[in-house]
Amino acid sequence: MSDQPYQGHGPHEGYEGYEGYDPYQQQWPQQDPYAGYGQQPGHDPQHTQQWQGQTWDSQTHASLQMPAQAAQAAQAAYPPQQTYEGQYQQQYAAAPQPEPHAAPAPAPAHAPEAGAGSASESEPDYGPATVAGNARITDAQRARLEGRSPIIEPGMQPALLTALLGLLLAATAPVASYALLVPLVVLQGVTAAGWFRLNGMWPARQGIALAFLGGLTADVAVLAAGRDHAPAAILGPLGVWVLLALVLQLRSHASPDERMYGLMATVVSSALSVLATGYLGADAHAVSVGAAAVAVAVLARALPLPTAASAVVSLLAAAGAGIAVGGMTGLGAKGALLGAAAGACALIGHRVASYDYPSRFVHFTAGVALPLSAAAPVVWVLGRALG
Repeated sequence: MSDQPYQGHGPHEGYEGYEGYDPYQQQWPQQDPYAGYGQQPGHDPQHTQQWQGQTWDSQTHASLQMPAQAAQAAQAAYPPQQTYEGQYQQQYAAAPQPEPHAAPAPAPAHAPEAGAGSASESEPDYGPATVAGNARITDAQRARLEGRSPIIEPGMQPALLTALLGLLLAATAPVASYALLVPLVVLQGVTAAGWFRLNGMWPARQGIALAFLGGLTADVAVLAAGRDHAPAAILGPLGVWVLLALVLQLRSHASPDERMYGLMATVVSSALSVLATGYLGADAHAVSVGAAAVAVAVLARALPLPTAASAVVSLLAAAGAGIAVGGMTGLGAKGALLGAAAGACALIGHRVASYDYPSRFVHFTAGVALPLSAAAPVVWVLGRALG
């Protein structure tokens, strides 16, 4: 190997005129921590070729030492250049800094948007619809948590069915008792099923069958004893069926709370089914007036009116129907009182069927039958008193 420096052509050719420049001995002071270290004896930096690249040895061993004079000359000729990050830091430090402001507090995840500010201030904000860790809650529980009313009225279609059933009762009562029995049995079956479903108990086949059987037993007792002995024929099966409902729940293996709920639902359903037999034990003209009044009252109640106005209109319509039908049956003005009383009971049954977010099935069972079933005892008692 020659002692002369490398004279070949390369990318640095033409720069030999600059003083202190040596392309094969240039090294930045920032990259060599041993720049000022002493020279080796007998070492001539002008006639020695040095390899400045990184090798496997340079990564594991100390780097070659650069003479102090060459390092100082290279530093004087080519001062270290600032990188882009260093220039940016100097410019940023020289620029005027804005005053720090307090960072706004993070908005909660459930906060409403700015557009609904006025509405969210008046309405409470509720979390997910869970109660005591239960993932599923009923519509009535959700309505109570959100502050909404759990009342949903059946609507016009159940009202039309109630009116149809009431007109059938009014039309078949003067014909014969057995003709009246057909719509009456339908009313008792729908009442038994609707009351259980209204209380959230479904399927409850034993309770529904027991309540319906109680109504049929009362019908048979009235037909066998006659209308003159209708009170005993109705109250007797009612007492027996309450005892049967108690025995049925005592034999149940459910929890005490469930047995109590089942007992109350069975007793009330049986009572309503048995008391509906009052249409069969009342005077035929009273049945016609009362059933027609219920039909008109429920139709008026289904009209799109405010609740108070709708109730008043329903009572007036029931009284008017009582007068009209009473004039045709011989009751006369007494029909107004009977019609108004039957209409009031129908409104009570309609209200009960609307409570606690009932389903569509409830509307077409309890919503149809309860207005007529609730009016049956009044028609029976007032029909005997006025006739």
